[in-house]
Amino acid sequence: MTDAPRSKTWKIGQIAELVGLKPFVLRYWETEFPQLAPIRTPKGQRVYTEEHLRLIRIIQRCMHEEGMTLEGTRRRLAEGERRDALKTMVERELLSIRSLLDPEDAP
Repeated sequence: MTDAPRSKTWKIGQIAELVGLKPFVLRYWETEFPQLAPIRTPKGQRVYTEEHLRLIRIIQRCMHEEGMTLEGTRRRLAEGERRDALKTMVERELLSIRSLLDPEDAP
């Protein structure tokens, strides 16, 4: 595995090399993890973003390092999405409370 280059998008071969996987593994994961579906160019080429890279690394860690099954990895991703949504909701509530306590500091 190498460090992520400055590019914000990668083609399948580039991202596969970046994370140390074969392209066919990423294509298979796309069928198992809908949130990993890459952007497609007009010619049908896959384009991956930094968010895709983050997801690939999470899936890779769950399956290859922690030995989780596909189903276990799906559950882990779903838990993370729920946590992210809850965190966003709590942050909004905190901002609302702060603005009530000190209107001068409100955004």
